Amino acid sequence: MTGMMGLMATPWNYLRRKLQLKTRVLHTVKGGLTSQVLMSPPLVSLDLPDIWSLSSSRLSVSSVHKIFNEQTAWVLDGKMISMGIRSSIAGEVRRMEECIGKVPGLAVIMVGQRWDSQIYVRNKIKACEEVGIKSCVTELPTDCTEAEVQSALLRFNKDPSIHGILVQLPLPQHLDEGKVLDVLGLEKDVDGFHPLNTGNLAVIGREPLFIPCTPKGCIELLIRSGVEIIGKKAVVIGRSNIVGLPTSFLLQRHHATVTVIHAFTENPEQITSAADIVVSAAGIPNMVRGNWIKPGAIVIDVGTSPVEDPSCEDGYRLVGDVCYEEAVNVASVITPVPGGVGPMTVAMLLSNTLDSAKRMLDFT
Repeated sequence: MTGMMGLMATPWNYLRRKLQLKTRVLHTVKGGLTSQVLMSPPLVSLDLPDIWSLSSSRLSVSSVHKIFNEQTAWVLDGKMISMGIRSSIAGEVRRMEECIGKVPGLAVIMVGQRWDSQIYVRNKIKACEEVGIKSCVTELPTDCTEAEVQSALLRFNKDPSIHGILVQLPLPQHLDEGKVLDVLGLEKDVDGFHPLNTGNLAVIGREPLFIPCTPKGCIELLIRSGVEIIGKKAVVIGRSNIVGLPTSFLLQRHHATVTVIHAFTENPEQITSAADIVVSAAGIPNMVRGNWIKPGAIVIDVGTSPVEDPSCEDGYRLVGDVCYEEAVNVASVITPVPGGVGPMTVAMLLSNTLDSAKRMLDFT
């Protein structure tokens, strides 16, 4: 029986080694392109056939879990990691300008006066300036029509100096996000929200032109931190089209076993407590408590919610979905809020814009 179990585990072990080898080759051979900016390999390079094994003990405990000793978790500094990525992007932008006299261009369309949207847009424009990417913002009133938003999109679609376009979401309720985003040119969809990009993300064998920035930033954080994804149990809390859904697709493409928790899920605490990797994107402050977390788990907190705090200069502070004070004593790795996923999201937007410009200008 032991020999049979070993035989059945062989295909899995072989595929596992093959995937690791492919990833190493991609990281070392594909020099000169965006592979120097990000460590995440092309998704199609990760695709492997499903060869089932009956061995229940084929997966080893990750090294992160082995060293877990009930001490404070390792805090992933997304701001520091993103600064390294942005430095690489700035170098590529300078090289592009020196070689062909052009730089990437990003256009942002913002509808209304939401305070959080204004902050996000301001941060994105500032980041563009710091790496040398040209940027412009079109602001429309809250009561504008779909036709006005679509007109702005069409104008940027035709502008050859613009290589990336994003519509700052959410839009006011009277506007249909789907109808608006359908007008956005696929080749300039640097937010990765176009249905074709989402579909290609979900389908094995396909490579989307762009991966949504926040999910992409989460995976990049895990990879750069040495966290093993393949074969791990992952739970994604939230199923929005912007974060939760694409994150679940992306984790599956990296061969995690993924469960999605949503508002109708029964026993979410029990399900989450079995996960090796937890990505929370529900937008509910402190919803995920310490007893939701498996000892030694990896916790990526995407949620960012303002909570009133008179002691803060602005009268509020930002908190995540995860009760940080509790989870930091249970998890082995955790992202803070702010300073975790947020800076990585902006860095991925810059990376996507650079990729788009390289593709459209045929620059390598």
